[in-house]
Amino acid sequence: MLRITCPYCGPRDELEFRCGGEAHIVRPGPPETVSDEDWGAYLFQRQNPVGAHHERWVHEGGCRQWFHLVRDTRTHEVIAVYKMDEPKPEVPE
Repeated sequence: MLRITCPYCGPRDELEFRCGGEAHIVRPGPPETVSDEDWGAYLFQRQNPVGAHHERWVHEGGCRQWFHLVRDTRTHEVIAVYKMDEPKPEVPE
């Protein structure tokens, strides 16, 4: 089980959290200028890296706040946790 440090509540068990998918995805726009291919890519194509992966998480069983988490996909080690309004940290790939 992962131990995740909520930036608002502190360390908690993984069971209190839900992953919201890949972080830092930019919505294309304005909508009337976006091609079907670009819209499909935005909706369905996600990275599947080996190593550091930026994800959105919510502390569903606690404060209900969303935050970002960097997780190593090989080991599930949590590399960094940061609030939604904080800049993306530099992490080794």
